[in-house]
Amino acid sequence: MTTAAAAGLLTGLSLIVAIGAQNAFVLRQGLARQYVGPVVAVCALADALLITAGVSGIGAIVEHADWVLDVVRWLGVAFLVTYAAMSLWRARKPETLEAARAGAPSRRSAVGRALALTFLNPHVYLDTVLLLGSIANQQGGRDRWWFAAGAVVASIVWFTGLGYGAGAFQRLLATPRAWQVLDVLIGLTMLAIALSLALG
Repeated sequence: MTTAAAAGLLTGLSLIVAIGAQNAFVLRQGLARQYVGPVVAVCALADALLITAGVSGIGAIVEHADWVLDVVRWLGVAFLVTYAAMSLWRARKPETLEAARAGAPSRRSAVGRALALTFLNPHVYLDTVLLLGSIANQQGGRDRWWFAAGAVVASIVWFTGLGYGAGAFQRLLATPRAWQVLDVLIGLTMLAIALSLALG
């Protein structure tokens, strides 16, 4: 049981730590200290739901539903391009940390963006539902649920650390130029991910 949980923890971390749209959004919210709790909770709970779905065998359905992944893919491309444009537009006029906080989206908007960045990303279905689900089911019996539990813990630890740990870097973002660089990097990251999705 312990071995399966550890395997789930390590596998979950290996998949989630990669820089992506979801992580970039959590990082920015953490740096601005805006709605960090709700955003972290949404991302962690969404991962837990998707991991559970994969272990329950939903991955087999997703694997054969190519048209669903295509729809999600193009919705994701549109959303990421829009988000990238917003980040690059913000970068045109550098802001301070206080301005970033003042201009932050509402709680509902922040939660909505976190949900969109999670569920409009086809990779989340391929990695979290299909890959983690298939690896978990290789454990067999109860061990697959221990594996799933380890993967869920990995998500909780990662998003909590990213969201709340970002505050430690606030001194680096004390100047408008630093926020400008951050917004440009986030915008370019979103465009790169959108391009990779568009190219399949």
